[in-house]
Amino acid sequence: MLSGLNGRLSNRLARHFRAVPHRLPAHAPMVSFTFDDAPDSAAGEGASLLEAHGGRGTYYLSGSLIDRPDDHWYGLSNDAIVRLHRAGHEIGCHTFSHSRAVDLDENAMTREIERNRSHFRDIDSSIELENFAYPYGLASIWRKPQLAKIFRSARGILPGVNSDVIDLQFLRASPLVTSEIDTDGVDRYFDEAVASGGWLIFYGHDVVDTPSPYGCTPALLGHALQAAKARNMPIVTVAEALRRIGA
Repeated sequence: MLSGLNGRLSNRLARHFRAVPHRLPAHAPMVSFTFDDAPDSAAGEGASLLEAHGGRGTYYLSGSLIDRPDDHWYGLSNDAIVRLHRAGHEIGCHTFSHSRAVDLDENAMTREIERNRSHFRDIDSSIELENFAYPYGLASIWRKPQLAKIFRSARGILPGVNSDVIDLQFLRASPLVTSEIDTDGVDRYFDEAVASGGWLIFYGHDVVDTPSPYGCTPALLGHALQAAKARNMPIVTVAEALRRIGA
């Protein structure tokens, strides 16, 4: 219980401490689709839908989850990772063991990141893990400054559009999760991004007809992709978005 309370407190404090503030330049709104952990369906159905709409996604992966069964899905394979990477999708970084940032001291976090980078370099030497996502969405007030020295950005799961002055080490992301949002909710996020000229990030996990509590249906992802097209919003990886905003 204490660990849970400390984790939530650290996450709340991390929201308000801007490790790397960055003002967005005037630009057209854009959207990024991100997938966490390693469901094989995100690399299959999810990637296929993105590619069909001319987009690419960012996949935040933990080396320990690759090619292994989970309670809700099977982990994607090394071959799937290589295919994603060579097709232009971004491979992003979780902790290797999927441990929460709030549970790691500085040395432990360093070991986790180094091990994860080594794991994916062994799969394909050209994979560079430039951007991070907090496992379980829990940021750490203590690890944010450390991560800022290692990664261009870190993504959380605080809903909303990134606009005006953003925190590169606590990027907002909204759920593309069937149990949490419907098509009207998706459209509202897109309309907010258009109105603010901001950067909309979605996060999810599996992409199947009967998704886990953390995933979405192909229909919901397809609706979001069509919503982007209808608003002329580019669908870009996190790395590409950062390049566009000069971060």
